[in-house]
Amino acid sequence: MTSKQTKQYWLTPPDRYAALNHEFAFDFDPCPYPRPADFNGLTVPWGKSNYVNPPFRKEDGHTGSMTAFVHKAIAEHKQGKQVVMILPVYAHINLLLEAGAEVRSAGRFPFLDTETRQPSTHPHPCALFILRP
Repeated sequence: MTSKQTKQYWLTPPDRYAALNHEFAFDFDPCPYPRPADFNGLTVPWGKSNYVNPPFRKEDGHTGSMTAFVHKAIAEHKQGKQVVMILPVYAHINLLLEAGAEVRSAGRFPFLDTETRQPSTHPHPCALFILRP
């Protein structure tokens, strides 16, 4: 592979999209492929029911990152719109979700150093996964 990365797109398999569309009746895709010239899903109003398969990297041809699309999804949701967003997660997170774990944000969790007991100067965003009996 060369030092310059090429664009990489990952499309939703048609059967998976069809099942989701049957359930959620999508009327807008802010990350279409191919993306029309001068289209920016981050600057236009979204539909009433949106399917979002955001770019993994800004370099993949959209004007924003996954995080930018998450922020936009939250803003659109606050306007009463439905957003179904597919995002990659680590395998252990999927295992917990498939086991029925309740998920809560723990915010930026300041773990303590084992020796000094001082909080981390760069706390990571964390979530709690709760498996109730």
